[in-house]
Amino acid sequence: MKALLSHAPGGPETLVLRDLPDPEPGPAEVRIAVRTVGINFPDTLIIEDKYQFRPDRPFAPGAELVGVVDALGDGVSDLRVGDRVMALPMWGALAEKICIAETRCHRLPDAVGDEQAACLQMTYGTALYALEQRGDLTEGESLLVLGAAGGVGLAAVELGAALGARVIAAASSESKVGVARDHGASDSLVYPEAPLERAAQKQLSDQIKHLAGAEGVDVVMDIVVGDYTEPALRATAWGGRVLIVGFPAGIARIPANLPLLKSCDIRGIFWGGAIERDWNRHRTDMARLVDMCAAGQIRPRVHQTFPLAEGGAAIRALSERGVIGKVCVTL
Repeated sequence: MKALLSHAPGGPETLVLRDLPDPEPGPAEVRIAVRTVGINFPDTLIIEDKYQFRPDRPFAPGAELVGVVDALGDGVSDLRVGDRVMALPMWGALAEKICIAETRCHRLPDAVGDEQAACLQMTYGTALYALEQRGDLTEGESLLVLGAAGGVGLAAVELGAALGARVIAAASSESKVGVARDHGASDSLVYPEAPLERAAQKQLSDQIKHLAGAEGVDVVMDIVVGDYTEPALRATAWGGRVLIVGFPAGIARIPANLPLLKSCDIRGIFWGGAIERDWNRHRTDMARLVDMCAAGQIRPRVHQTFPLAEGGAAIRALSERGVIGKVCVTL
């Protein structure tokens, strides 16, 4: 089989396509012939040793995949050869075949296509965990999504709308917020490019308050951070929740008096750690997302697809932050 491997820490250009022996499934594992891989922001970090997990090298990046089971290890009880599944190895997916525990796989219905399913686990899983388990979002509340056109951001827009929230989408261009409106946002704003001086931060906060109303925003899904977090926090309602999901714009420096004055919370979102602590809840969430996708309640958007040999270019495209939705590699 072929696999796209990281032999040393570095950017996407350091990945090398190699021929490897087909892996054999161990006990309770299945082997999957990979068809589609969803590329995510952690893929840009893990190859540079900047992510929470550091696999032994050489390894293939790629956290989530869709494929067909083609071999079974001893003790596999549910899946069968020929089953189409989505799986979450966390790395190793950018390869023609991969062995993974049966429990990390989810059988797929015909109504959900390969590319749709390859977008569901990390982005929609993160958004659902953030909004429900950490954000306590309820019907009728307002939700501000900073970075609303990326994979997690667009998922948060769709899920927020499906949960009955009034969604305000914020992104860096009119084309991006236009896509967010098409996916369920009620209101939108275009924020300026960082770095933001104090006047620009105040202007952004005033824009958010104007759209949110006098009480402010109930929940902020902050996928950008950097200079954008403080303006959003200043526009947060009494008892609001600011969810820190990622920090592509840098680490925010927050005046500690702001959460006190608003009696609001700043809550961290580490989805990867959460699912390892409660895998049963994760499986329930994945089944729910698959059902929502099959019913058309959520519509994953694929910005671009690449072949396996160009998997590094797929990771590069995502890291350059021009992607609206998701990037996939198809085999």
